[in-house]
Amino acid sequence: MKALCRPLGKMDYKECWQLQQSLFDRMVAAKQHHIPETEEQAACAGTLLLVEHPPVYTLGKSGKMSNMLITEERLRGLGAAFYHIDRGGDVTFHGWGQLVGYPILDLEKLGLGLKSYISKLEEAVIRTVAHYGIEGSRIEGASGVWIRHEGCAPCKICAIGVRSSRYITMHGFALNVSTDLSWFHNINPCGFTDRGVTSIERETGRSVDLDEVMDLVVKYLSEELDVKIYK
Repeated sequence: MKALCRPLGKMDYKECWQLQQSLFDRMVAAKQHHIPETEEQAACAGTLLLVEHPPVYTLGKSGKMSNMLITEERLRGLGAAFYHIDRGGDVTFHGWGQLVGYPILDLEKLGLGLKSYISKLEEAVIRTVAHYGIEGSRIEGASGVWIRHEGCAPCKICAIGVRSSRYITMHGFALNVSTDLSWFHNINPCGFTDRGVTSIERETGRSVDLDEVMDLVVKYLSEELDVKIYK
């Protein structure tokens, strides 16, 4: 099984959202209407979009507006956008220095349920940050990858929020590489008031190349999902 990787560079959130929605809709429609696949199509599980967004806040379908700590007008004044979207999870931030991945994949072809899929996304990120000497972990009842230091509240280094229909996924993960973490002061990240956020750069104390992180994420996602991801 294989999947296409499309590194998009820097792209506006809305433009990228429309792209992933079109890929998602096409795959869902093909399953819904039982459209026959060619041999090549049958061997492809979907597409992985990798992107870096300008500052934007997104609120999941079950999220609470109370976790936005400033008004949309104030956000626009800061140069940030805001979207209420259809993924799981609460509010999060995307911005420069953050690697965002949108896997639009057919979990049925991969033999995975949604819970297992999210676990594999988390594991790929845990293995990625481990490359930099960072110990990432899971927290029961809270998706994503967390960093825990003794005596401190847990800090999220990677947020995960997914939508699925007919085993087709969209949305995905956001890994803080060199993100300006002060942007998170405007929200209760992922709805939590007692936990923080961090980045690879903050944890290591040095600059890290986002393209290098991207290559590692692709490598570990390929291994965790047992799919050849190609460009």
